[in-house]
Amino acid sequence: MTSAVTYIGRLAPSPTGLLHLGHAATFWTASERARSAAGKLLLRNEDTDPQRAKPEFLDAMLEDLAWLGIAWEPPMVVQSERIALYRAALEQLLDAGLAYACTCSRRDLQQMTQAPHEDDDDEPVYNGRCRPSATWRSGLQGGINYRFRVPDGARISFVDGNFGPQSYAAGCGGEASFGDFLVWRKDGLPSYQLACAVDDAAMHVTEVVRGRDLLKSTTRQILLQRALGLPTPAYFHTELLRDAAGVRLAKRHNALALRTLRQQGWSPEEVRAMFG
Repeated sequence: MTSAVTYIGRLAPSPTGLLHLGHAATFWTASERARSAAGKLLLRNEDTDPQRAKPEFLDAMLEDLAWLGIAWEPPMVVQSERIALYRAALEQLLDAGLAYACTCSRRDLQQMTQAPHEDDDDEPVYNGRCRPSATWRSGLQGGINYRFRVPDGARISFVDGNFGPQSYAAGCGGEASFGDFLVWRKDGLPSYQLACAVDDAAMHVTEVVRGRDLLKSTTRQILLQRALGLPTPAYFHTELLRDAAGVRLAKRHNALALRTLRQQGWSPEEVRAMFG
């Protein structure tokens, strides 16, 4: 008799560019942790940025993962096909008075379907300008941005599998590490935080492996999990690969895209050796 799988990990790339060395290192760690636990590794296509997500990047990413030696268990989860599920979660938050309409004009709202990165464009602490009274309730309206109301003064803590105990203060202003954050965009798309929390639960993920630049995002997602009655998985954040100048490797480093390294004659073994 085959024992039940107790470990479920996931890869969650966005098809907005070629897979680069930094993401590949994190994905390899996720793959190795799933393998060592005799568990499953699932794949989620985070394609909810309609301006930047391209089919050709998805095709290249799937090919590069296979070349690197990372195997995942189908079917692939596609976020753009799950908008109704995210909308239902938002409505649940609205019914509970935990989300509210925000009419503030913010340049970075257009980026909120992407994973934020603490070292360059992490969502700043919101000052609560549009926050209504605690008893406020409203249904979902089109063409409106919505924020999640964080508990003022609360500390959200968790133990990371790699970096140990983590704790961040929630609130609007003051010494808060993060404030009320975006959960829905006025163009009818969920934020990264909401989609990630909903999907990790729906996919029964037991451990999330991702870069340390998303440590603060984990606290936001823990709050959403609590508000929506969803389980909280374990977390393992990896150190980030950086270039010679100490800058985090990202999709802007086209010279370090796996596709480029492959064209230069690198082998999968040589690439994996760089992960340490």
